Amino acid sequence: MTGNAETTLGDLIFDVRVAGPPDGPPVVLLHGFPETARSWTPVARLLVRDGFRVIAPDQRGYSPGARPEGVQHYQLPALAGDIIGLLDDFEIEQAHLVGHDWGAAVAWQTAAHHRDRVSTLTAFSVPHLAAYGWALQEDDDQRERSSYIRLLRMEGKAESVLLEDDARRLRAMFDPSVDPESIDDYVRTLSRPGALTAALNWYRAMTRDLESTPPVQVPTTYVWSTGDSAIGSAAAERCGEFVDADYEFVVLPDVSHWIPEQAPDAAAEAIRRRAGTAAES
Repeated sequence: MTGNAETTLGDLIFDVRVAGPPDGPPVVLLHGFPETARSWTPVARLLVRDGFRVIAPDQRGYSPGARPEGVQHYQLPALAGDIIGLLDDFEIEQAHLVGHDWGAAVAWQTAAHHRDRVSTLTAFSVPHLAAYGWALQEDDDQRERSSYIRLLRMEGKAESVLLEDDARRLRAMFDPSVDPESIDDYVRTLSRPGALTAALNWYRAMTRDLESTPPVQVPTTYVWSTGDSAIGSAAAERCGEFVDADYEFVVLPDVSHWIPEQAPDAAAEAIRRRAGTAAES
């Protein structure tokens, strides 16, 4: 990405990467754990080439100036509120919203509760939260895939385990296809005082009422990859039941959880096709 900016929302200051023409259709890219907006760089280059204005924040807990103490500050309504505040600060009435991993969870929450601010939604890896919540309760495969969350919710222990031995276990989360320099950058970011705790607070603030998330009513594309170790087919295949609008389900064979970095061409194409479809309608 070509430029850096800051967005101030109350007492919080967010680092934001911006690229593309100021008058291009705005696309907001939301990263997941344990990454930053850097994870979108390969996709952003492709979108900028097509004339989109790309805005990618380091989200709450990842931006040094937006790292409040306390699990209560990392609940989904607050995270979605950050995105609405970002749009307000950039004077954007509506944007194409894109998210991966936890960024997808925030995107689903934002689209479900602020449909007037979202032109289209493209979600990678994590399906609609009601589909995911159902799978956590009913699908043995998904419960096994999500078992790692128990460790991440353990305050103190998770930080110690993930950062010991030069963050060996944190690094091991990534597929070999992810750029090693990017992984080093993510580790540096999360090794700073309070940073990993803030990122893990997203997991610690999770509640058991994911299934109560309303359906989204904006044109939506959901992209799932068969090599995703964290999300199984049961949740992925139910996602469309919670979209009351035009919906596309894209399956990427043999791609890992890290879609934006491993398959940026396919990711950009999914975003482009969804955003273009809205523009033509």
